[in-house]
Amino acid sequence: MKVHVRYSAIAGIVAALGTTLPAQTAPSIKFTDTKLANGLRVIIAEDHAAPVYSIVVHYMAGSKDERKGRTGFAHLFEHMMFKGSENVGAGEHFMQVFTNGGTMNGTTNKDRTLYYETLPSNQLDLGIFLEADRMKSLEITKVNLDNQRNAVQEERRLGVDNQPYGRTFETVDTLAYDNPAYEHSVIGSMDDLNAASADDVASFFTTYYAPNNAVLAIVGDVDTKATMEKVRKAFEPIAAQAPPPRVDLTEPKQTTERRQALDDPLARLARLDIVFKAPPRLTADDDALQVLGTVLSGGRSSRFFQQIVRAQQLAPNVSAGRDGAVGPGLFRVVGTVVPGKTPQALEEAIYAEIDKVKHGTIDEWEIEKARNNAKRAVVSGLTSSLQRAIQLADFAANFGDTNLINQRVDRIARVTAADVQRVARTYLVAENRTVVMTMPKGPPGAKEVRK
Repeated sequence: MKVHVRYSAIAGIVAALGTTLPAQTAPSIKFTDTKLANGLRVIIAEDHAAPVYSIVVHYMAGSKDERKGRTGFAHLFEHMMFKGSENVGAGEHFMQVFTNGGTMNGTTNKDRTLYYETLPSNQLDLGIFLEADRMKSLEITKVNLDNQRNAVQEERRLGVDNQPYGRTFETVDTLAYDNPAYEHSVIGSMDDLNAASADDVASFFTTYYAPNNAVLAIVGDVDTKATMEKVRKAFEPIAAQAPPPRVDLTEPKQTTERRQALDDPLARLARLDIVFKAPPRLTADDDALQVLGTVLSGGRSSRFFQQIVRAQQLAPNVSAGRDGAVGPGLFRVVGTVVPGKTPQALEEAIYAEIDKVKHGTIDEWEIEKARNNAKRAVVSGLTSSLQRAIQLADFAANFGDTNLINQRVDRIARVTAADVQRVARTYLVAENRTVVMTMPKGPPGAKEVRK
């Protein structure tokens, strides 16, 4: 068992929010990191500031792990995991958590599926029992599958098919990525969801919802030794499975601009999405791209706001930043066009500001603002037992190093203006970009042009 002794109590973390600290200073977290005999990685961090705790189970199963023709399985499973297990009836998971004063949910993205509960600390046994029982014995039946398939399809209708810019989100990724792992949407297609069988779902569960493909994190008002004993008793008897195949996330180098126009009858304003392929998360270039996002669009003093929003009045807001993908990601620039202006004018203005970053001067105050923003975001996240549990599980599962939770501020503090200019010149170039213009009216369908 590895024990990392880096800790400051919540009171100290909260105090840090109102204190002027050097950019490299950050509160740190003490935790234990243990691997059970069946491969389950268990992380426990004590915090006795409030009589609550959060439990997170991070399964290394996201939409990237789906095969062609069976997309949407990871998200479908997020729903299936609440339909009952050997000792928990359908709907009982919700009832047990809510009637005991807790909150709970699940989320899915391209890289993982996450389940969590936050409960009073006197309900530690409940959280451990609920998560262990469904990891061990999820009830997979055709009735449950049909019920949750319909729920996911309705979620798609509401959140994608009948939502302004819903098609835009999918089109950007489909056009930008060549590797199928990240190219398709998390929610999947209607056809693939309809084609899913109970046997398909059972196979996915056996492959990916195994203890050796998961990380369990518990943060809050708990005793580490006693909690570890409870976790061993509940989880260690669950059998490990053959390690699932790991997906190659390598993205071929893009050599020409990609461009597509969409007609969206639900949109009321034109929208411009520009994305540039970016390096994997938590690389040195990724750190610099995060700072670049702040320089371009972080607050009212940012370049996009001052020039595009305020001076030229082309858009009410323009955002820029690297997405959260673990592998090769996208640096996204998004703006909605003000009535009377054109997407072309907004696009030209965006490129003009990017060019100023590449070839002009980046003031020290812009870099310092990015450092302070990063510090504030990190410290704010650490004040929540749930966010700490999510981060600990994320760093352990995706990077193998739980202690990265204590290094984020230092990494950003090392980024210089020269680093920011270098990544802007390297990645924010025409041949590496994909542009999607969404128009509120126009000819039906979409036309793609690749230069």
